[in-house]
This record gives sequence, C-alpha cells and structure tokens, in this order.
Amino acid sequence: MKFSANLGFLWTDRPLPEAIRAAKAAGFDAVECHWPYDVPPGAVKSALDDTGLVMLGLNTRRGDVAAGENGLSALPGREAEARAAIDQAIAYATATATPNIHVMAGFAEGDAAREVFVSNLKYACDAARPHGITILIEPLNRYDAPGYFLTTTGQALAIIDHVDAGNLKLMFDCYHVQLMEGDLTHRIKALLPSIGHIQFASVPDRGAPDHGEINYDHVFRVISHLGYVAPLGAEYKPGGNTDDTLGWMTGLAARHR
Repeated sequence: MKFSANLGFLWTDRPLPEAIRAAKAAGFDAVECHWPYDVPPGAVKSALDDTGLVMLGLNTRRGDVAAGENGLSALPGREAEARAAIDQAIAYATATATPNIHVMAGFAEGDAAREVFVSNLKYACDAARPHGITILIEPLNRYDAPGYFLTTTGQALAIIDHVDAGNLKLMFDCYHVQLMEGDLTHRIKALLPSIGHIQFASVPDRGAPDHGEINYDHVFRVISHLGYVAPLGAEYKPGGNTDDTLGWMTGLAARHR
C-alpha cells in the first residue's frame, strides 16, 4: 500500500516545492495539493523530478474566497468563471504531469445547480481527455461545508452516471463519508469501480489517522484486499508541526506497506 501527502494541509509552513521535498524525506510515495496556482508550475515540476514523486491531484479554484465561495461549477450564471477555472487547472496539471483534477461544485442547491454542474463536468471531461487527465468530484460533509452542493456518494454516483464520461470518477474521502454516511468498507467495496482517489483522516477531528472513531487498520486492510494499488491521500490537519504527527507512518502505515 502506498501513501500520498496532501500538501494543502501538511507542511503548509513551507513553500510548495520544499513541502514536496519534505514529503519525500518522510517516506511518502506521492503528493497532492489543493490550489497551487501561486507557485510557478516549473518550480513544482522541478521538485517532483528531484524527488521522483508524482503530484496526484489538484483542485479547481474556489472563486471569491473572501466572500466565502468554495467552488464555482454548480453555480448558475457563473459558467464562464467555472470553465476558466477548469482550463487553468488543466493547464497546471498538464505542466506538472498531474493525472487528476477535483472540480469543486460550490455552495448551491436545486435542479438548476445540478444542471449547471453536469454541464460544466461534461466540459471538464472533454477538455481533460486529450491530456489523459481524470476529473474527480468529491462529496463534502454538511458540518464542515454547510450548503455545499455535493454531500453524498449516492448523489455523486448519479451525476457520474448521468455525465457518462470515462474520465469522471469519485473522490472518496473517508473523513467526509464517515460523517455523512458511515459504513466505509462496504461503501468502498460497492463503489470501487467508480473511485478515482481515496483520502483519509481521523474522525471527528480530521487529524492523523492513528486515533478517532475509524479503525484505519481495518479500512486499509480491506482496501488492500480489494486490489486497490494507487496511493491513499493523507488529507489531515496536523494541528501544528507536521513532522510531529507522523508516528502513524512508522506504525499504522508500515503495517500495510
């Protein structure tokens, strides 16, 4: 089993290229990020080449962060901005050899929002396909992101089926799914053909995976037995110095290597 460091939360006290190098030194097999756009892609690609790591994924821009926005692609009337954000993400992913892009839906509800989201996802899949890039959508829990358009795996799967694009997959974040639906290992088994990436963190505090209500020893064992070989994304909040939270890498993670 392999593990990816999500640099949206880990080593955020360092420039992104240095965070990539820190992840390599800590023993991670890959990295992923949220919004790398303030860093020139050449600097990121250089750090990836130096370390031999792959950047697994990145997110489309959130929109007006100061106004509380958290994605654009399900917002009626914002299609031009949403597609510009998709184009930007594809350009950055292409420059850094990143194979996955999470298209963020944003805060919206209703049939109009779903129609816009589906349309923008079709655009994203068509634009990403020539570059070999997979588009991901991720349900977020209603406690951390109240009002977010996409909240359950069932809702996500219905949209994936409707869009009917081979390069549209589900981002299965164990933290969000546990808070909204539970029954993690049965859901992973059932949804595996539609899953493009798996992330994890403890529940309820979104910390390192060696505490909390989820038994990741069991979850990782099930994922391994299912034959899933892509790196799992450590998207947890360290609550301080990242290096001080990495005991799970020599304990929990080491048991599943």
